[in-house]
Amino acid sequence: VQLQASGGGLVQAGESLRLACAASGRTFRDAVVGWFRQAPGKEREYVTSIFRSGGSTNYADSVKGRFKISRDNAKNTVYLEMNSLRPEDTAVYYCAAGWSTIWSSQWSASGYNYWGQGTQVTVSS
Repeated sequence: VQLQASGGGLVQAGESLRLACAASGRTFRDAVVGWFRQAPGKEREYVTSIFRSGGSTNYADSVKGRFKISRDNAKNTVYLEMNSLRPEDTAVYYCAAGWSTIWSSQWSASGYNYWGQGTQVTVSS
């Protein structure tokens, strides 16, 4: 299984970006997919996740109402729509997937088996 993250870039505060995470080798529909981010000098933190089957979503408080995760099963891709971006959103964003991830593990990096390479998001003030 390989995950390919894309869509990062440099934007100004208040603007939007859409990240994509494409999977090869396995069907995303059956996976729990999460996005995490890591800013310089900080630990990797949970951003959002979408569960398998019904596609329930969860968000970190810091992004709730601004970010939206979605899944396109036909393209085997998960998207992260990021709106009203702030300088504090600057980080490397990683997508992760787990086909055996349980509900209580989706908020932790240890709950995922596969990781993409990361894509840089920089928000200038």
